Amino acid sequence: MCRSFILLILCLLGWVPMQAAHLKGGWIQYEYLGDGTAANSSRYRITVRQYLDCNSNQNQRDGVVHIGIFNGASNALIESRTVPRSGSDNPDKTTYDPCLSSKPRVCYFIDRYTTEIDLPNIAEGYILSVQRCCRISNIANVGAISSTIGVSYTNTIPGIINGTSYAKNSSPLFAQKDTAIVCFNAPFTFDFGATDADGDSLSYNFCTGLTGGSQAVPQPNPSSNPPYAGVPYQPPYTGAFPMSSSVSINPATGLISGIAPSIAGEYIVAVCASEFRNGVKIGETRKEIHIQVADCSLSAADLKPTYITCDGFTLSFQNESPGQVNNYLWDFGVTNSTTDVSTDPTPTYTYADTGTYRLKLKVTNTGGCQDSAFAEVRIYPGFTPDFTITGSCYLNEYTFKDATVSRYGVVNSWRWNFGDNTTSADTSIAKDSAWKYPAPLNTNVSLIVTNSKGCIDTITKPFSVLDKPLLNLAFKDTLICSIDTLPLIANVGAGVVNWTPDISGSLSRISNRNIANPLVYPVDTTRYVVTVNNNGCINSDTVTVNVLDFISVDAGPSAIICQTDTIQLQTVSEALSYQWTSASGSPVDPVKFPRLAPLQDETYYVTANLGYCQARDSVKIRVAPYPRVNVGPDTTICFGSRLNLPASIVGASYRWSPTNSMINANTLNPLAGPSRTTSYILTVTDTLGCNKPVTDTIVVRVVPPINVNAGSDTVALPDQPLQLNASGNGSFSWTPLTGISNPTVSNPILTLAAGTDSITYRVRVTGEAGCYGEDEITVRVFSGGPQLFIPTAFTPNADGRNDVLKPVAVGITQLVYFSIFNRWGQQIFYTNELNKGWDGTFKGEPQPAGTYVFQAEGIDYLGNRVYKKGTAVLIR
Repeated sequence: MCRSFILLILCLLGWVPMQAAHLKGGWIQYEYLGDGTAANSSRYRITVRQYLDCNSNQNQRDGVVHIGIFNGASNALIESRTVPRSGSDNPDKTTYDPCLSSKPRVCYFIDRYTTEIDLPNIAEGYILSVQRCCRISNIANVGAISSTIGVSYTNTIPGIINGTSYAKNSSPLFAQKDTAIVCFNAPFTFDFGATDADGDSLSYNFCTGLTGGSQAVPQPNPSSNPPYAGVPYQPPYTGAFPMSSSVSINPATGLISGIAPSIAGEYIVAVCASEFRNGVKIGETRKEIHIQVADCSLSAADLKPTYITCDGFTLSFQNESPGQVNNYLWDFGVTNSTTDVSTDPTPTYTYADTGTYRLKLKVTNTGGCQDSAFAEVRIYPGFTPDFTITGSCYLNEYTFKDATVSRYGVVNSWRWNFGDNTTSADTSIAKDSAWKYPAPLNTNVSLIVTNSKGCIDTITKPFSVLDKPLLNLAFKDTLICSIDTLPLIANVGAGVVNWTPDISGSLSRISNRNIANPLVYPVDTTRYVVTVNNNGCINSDTVTVNVLDFISVDAGPSAIICQTDTIQLQTVSEALSYQWTSASGSPVDPVKFPRLAPLQDETYYVTANLGYCQARDSVKIRVAPYPRVNVGPDTTICFGSRLNLPASIVGASYRWSPTNSMINANTLNPLAGPSRTTSYILTVTDTLGCNKPVTDTIVVRVVPPINVNAGSDTVALPDQPLQLNASGNGSFSWTPLTGISNPTVSNPILTLAAGTDSITYRVRVTGEAGCYGEDEITVRVFSGGPQLFIPTAFTPNADGRNDVLKPVAVGITQLVYFSIFNRWGQQIFYTNELNKGWDGTFKGEPQPAGTYVFQAEGIDYLGNRVYKKGTAVLIR
């Protein structure tokens, strides 16, 4: 949204003789410093601030100003004092509205003139005045003469009021917020407040700007006597309304607010701050500002002018401004409602009723800017555009008629586009219209309509421009009985209809040749030609009426079906209607080929009609039950087990599959012994009429074999514990129980008494479904004490028997070493691990057959060393 901006440049009087106008405004301030040097006098510091355009050169900037001091009652001049310039303020004091997307630089000078003066304390008080010419040119609320108008700025020093002296007073000090930028037609505020050193209360109001000085005497010395003439404002502007009637000043705070002016230019605005002490007005300080209106962009809130829905009560909204916004507040304008609000960036709202509402959007952007926008919302559903088309062919005009429905308001405008691609003139704004096409074509016709509520919509319909009139026949080939009457049915548009039979004898057997739907009753097969003529557009078509003297019907052959199956009868007849009944009374569809599902043997009867001609027939349907089969529930067996399959059937024959793991597979209850889980399927057929096979399946799940290892045969010493170690998944059970600490664990402790020779133990591991596996271990008992037994020969031929030469430790708790030496004394094997032995190789190479020397040493369970040396033969 692009708006103008207002440069509020507060500048006091100033001017350069015979130079271009340059003054921007100004004001006078005084401070009470204490008693003067003379009796009954006071000392004051007076400061004049004068504002100038920044393009002012040094010749235009006054070196001195002339302060006139006048009697507060008689306005008589008491003294005129010339005051030199004492300094200048930094001009870069622009206050930018945070909504601005562009920030034009505002440049001005503030020249200060300060002096101290003693004044007698008189009852009338004093008026201070400075006059200067001239103002800038083309001020918006004054006009073209503004460059010839000077300015007077004044202040008052109070005397005695109601018997009280107020000479010891300082005037209000305005805040130095002299320049601000706001936007055209946008809400704005400007702080014109002041502070008072004496704690007096202040009241603010717009007052008239004052003239002073002239082009002939730009800097009067002394100033002319008050009172001074007001600025000649150009209507509708006045001193009380210097900008617009919507701009006001808060009398308590000095805050100016309202909607900025809409006309570019500069404005004179004067504000008077009145001092009150104990409810008594004691003085008035006047400050004058110039306001410049220029171009800027305000990026905050923006809405479409109007929102309207004509087909419902729901609308979606969004901020149309491209600026960055942090917070949203929507008010959807429902009277007496506090819930019609939203903080969503893109809200959707459903109104409860029709009508016109005032939508408000208030936003805050990233710079803290607040802005508002308003729009009208119209809710008038029930607006449905439509139209009709009538016509015959391209040789004649087609007529287009509006059929729009408007529940609220009235349809008030139309715009047609007839889709004639040969011209751009195929449009109309009439409610109903007509158009003649140059040739047949397929096109689209569109209509844009509006109503008095502001609704607008478009409807487009595909349309075919015909080369001949519309003519559609309900049928083109039919049958009747020779004693019947038949209506011919033609769907036609506008035009003259004519029916002509191809047999002259049928000419008298037609009710009316010139209507779309005549009745005919021919006695022989006849072709009827229908012609439609619409102003020279001609179309024709033909209906063949086949005449039969009688009809017949064959309900079809008898059949056998499986119970719960369906069958569709194959009726043979030239009839046009059929009525069916059944012996059991069950309903049958009145069609030529009914679909049936009898549950028992049934006879069906049909009556066929062709007009008054009629025929009858019947058909028998026999129902045979499906064969039945049951192979029982799925089951589980152990690996290596067998079971008889528990099948039962009702049928003539059966067949099992697969049969490769069956014994007696051609029997109803074969013996099955699968090695893995197998699905057995039994298929049953019958010869009673239902020849469809029926199957059932039993899944025999096979538990995998349980692998059990009781360990290698071993030896033990009398009364010395020996730990058995069996492996397998499941629960363990050892037998016999002789010497076993716990027969239900995998690793029981075995202790055998002296005198025992050997015992073979069996361990059973039971798993899923009671399936189990077994293994045995033989334990021999040596009574000679701890010993290392080493075989004298071994055969490393990988047959699983005697393949490794190793010591058998009895009562030995630690093997110190076991070494093998060849005949040259070379050590070719060494280990200190029990149950580890030599496999007949050295460095991966098989050693030759022959005699080898071994040495072995171990420590028994009493801590004694046991030594063994000897020879062993390697046999290959």
